[in-house]
Amino acid sequence: MKLETRQKLAELGLNLTPDMMRATQAIFAASHGGMDSATVVTRDHAYGPHERHRLDIFRQESAKAAPVLVYVHGGGFVMGDKRTPDTPFHDNIGDFAARNGMVGVTITYRLAPDNPWPAGPEDLARLVTWLQENIAQHGGDPEQVFLMGQSAGAVHVASYCAHERFHPGGKAGIAGALLISCIYDVARADANPFHKAYYGEDESFYAGCSTQDGLISSPIPWLATVSEFDVPDFQKQAAALVAAYGKAHSRYPRMHYLTGHNHLSPGLEVGSPGSTLEPIITQFIAAQTA
Repeated sequence: MKLETRQKLAELGLNLTPDMMRATQAIFAASHGGMDSATVVTRDHAYGPHERHRLDIFRQESAKAAPVLVYVHGGGFVMGDKRTPDTPFHDNIGDFAARNGMVGVTITYRLAPDNPWPAGPEDLARLVTWLQENIAQHGGDPEQVFLMGQSAGAVHVASYCAHERFHPGGKAGIAGALLISCIYDVARADANPFHKAYYGEDESFYAGCSTQDGLISSPIPWLATVSEFDVPDFQKQAAALVAAYGKAHSRYPRMHYLTGHNHLSPGLEVGSPGSTLEPIITQFIAAQTA
């Protein structure tokens, strides 16, 4: 990342204000290189009955039995979409996957408060079932599916990995997970209005929704990231996960510290020159598919 970009992100602060979010998007929309002309996109495949059970697929014609990278957007459990109008986001991640020999998938899912916990992992179970049955027709390998989520999307991915009861037929059906700025211990997280919209008002219920212990014992390969200018609660959560993982396994987890980035910027930077996240993604997937 250029020093100038880091300075701009630092000046925006750590809190997710509307101005901070708009400014971060504007920085990386301006630097995005555009979608590869060879990337083929098909949109709004239905993976379930709800109107938000929709996914877009990105591939190049040469794709055959390729790894599948699924992006699960953030939005505080109550907002967000697979596409942001008049920006490259989040088509940039699907296109990145296609350009790098993968099949990219971006999804929407049900939102709180109408769809509280456990809507997230339930929707991912529907998604994984759909991919197992259909992604081969689009050049993807159903045995090499990777779920990548950011913020609330990362929480949904972590919940799917950590709570085996959501796995269709008792099998996770994925080869790995990538958690970009995630909350792991729901009971110790800041119970803001978005948090309560999804998990409810009864805080005694929160511990059973947490993912820290389940991730630490999960056989599913995963990596996590936290950003230098991330929201303070996400930084505390990442530190606690590292400490608990180290205590359980006597080694450091795949936790990447993204220097210069804020809560939103790692995913938005994908498709821009010098993206920090791109090599982290490709190296992780290559290690699991070797």
